Amino acid sequence: MSLFAVALLWPAGTWQWWEAWILIALWTVYGVVMTHYLLRHDPALLAERLKLVPIHKDQKYWDKLLMSVFFIAGIGLYLIPGFDVIRYEWSEPLPEWMSILALFIHLPCFLLLGWVMRENTYLSQVVKIDKDRDHKVVTTGPYALVRHPMYTVVIVLLFAVPVALGSRFALILSVFLTLLLIIRTHFEDRTLHEELGGYPEYAKQTRYRLIPGIW
Repeated sequence: MSLFAVALLWPAGTWQWWEAWILIALWTVYGVVMTHYLLRHDPALLAERLKLVPIHKDQKYWDKLLMSVFFIAGIGLYLIPGFDVIRYEWSEPLPEWMSILALFIHLPCFLLLGWVMRENTYLSQVVKIDKDRDHKVVTTGPYALVRHPMYTVVIVLLFAVPVALGSRFALILSVFLTLLLIIRTHFEDRTLHEELGGYPEYAKQTRYRLIPGIW
């Protein structure tokens, strides 16, 4: 969380940025709560989620490429708002009511992320079939609604973060990162169809990948 705070506040060149401090507080509380929960209930998943760099030995080649770009571009999502909104004022900040709304949107998103992690112990930062832990298809909870619910929530947060900080320029990066996630969803879904037993049958029952009724 300290790196997260530095990434937001150093570009701004000031400590006096209330939106950034609230965002830091929200993510800190979420991180502490989820770490405590996973330590008690799913330490294997916690170990998987704590890997800092999303590049692993057994990872698909296309996923290494996508996640390398996502990781590098994702850093910019936290660096750009401070330069844009505070230090250089590249663009007019978004209205304050939008920032407040985006901060509140984090709360249901965190609850949904917690729900996803409770239901799916096989969540990995990389696309792989976890044979060491007898990887099985998860069909309960949010997985009964869409096949990749974590990506759905992450996409919402990709837009909520720059809006909470009032940055119009960072929203351009949000669009790019969302496109990368959609591409990853397509390839990951194809991999699961080919390599994870029971997934094709699950996909027939749960038809949509990210958004019910759309895709």
